[in-house]
Amino acid sequence: MEDVRSPEEIIHPAINAVLSAYECENGVELHSDADLPARSGLGSSSAFLVGLLHAMEALLGKRVSPMWLAKEAIRYEQDVLAEHVGSQDQVAAACGGLNIIRFGKDETITVQPVVIRKTRKIALSEHLMLFFTGFSRSASEVAHAQIKNIGNRAEELHTMRAMVDDALSILTSETDICDFGKLLHESWMFKRKLSNRITTDRIDEIYETARKAGAIGGKLLGAGGGGFFLLFVRPENQPAVKEALGKLLYVPFELENSGSQIIYYNE
Repeated sequence: MEDVRSPEEIIHPAINAVLSAYECENGVELHSDADLPARSGLGSSSAFLVGLLHAMEALLGKRVSPMWLAKEAIRYEQDVLAEHVGSQDQVAAACGGLNIIRFGKDETITVQPVVIRKTRKIALSEHLMLFFTGFSRSASEVAHAQIKNIGNRAEELHTMRAMVDDALSILTSETDICDFGKLLHESWMFKRKLSNRITTDRIDEIYETARKAGAIGGKLLGAGGGGFFLLFVRPENQPAVKEALGKLLYVPFELENSGSQIIYYNE
């Protein structure tokens, strides 16, 4: 908890930067509550910044678009705070839903909603499991190592990009939904090659344990190095996977479509 008289005194970097820019003269009481740990690959820092910017704009009586929120959060993280982070988390937090996000060389961002049948979306959700590895890390540090190695990993990156089209084809067709799990496994095998900081012996052990217990595929979320594992598991095999990973925190979740929301707006 911080109790200060001016934004410049705030220790939290993101809050300091945002409140300083908005020049709050009358004082602000800010509370932040989270159900999951920070630095865990779930885009929590970007979601926090998107929410903070949304709240500050609402405080001024302004209504802003999801894309404005996303781009402003990207600007703060990359330019103001000088973090080595990508741009996908901010867009996902601002827009919500299941989307294909395209980033142009001219810094344009397009968000294409993935339109799938309700039964298909339910099937996808029912096959996904989320486990916390127990390791937190700085996404900026892990991503910085990946950025330095990008020139040597062009082939892997192009292959991973092509997997987006494969995933869309699976979700919008009648093919076995488990093919999506197999694709997750292939993606993880490529991603772990991007940097020696993406995985560890312990993380590899967790994944192999899950696979032996029945998981078809999965990937470490976020930059890597720790955080959460997303696993694709047939419903009938999920009890066995839970038991095999019994020492890890299992977090049930559902897919949603809302993105950042102002739940109380008093003009």
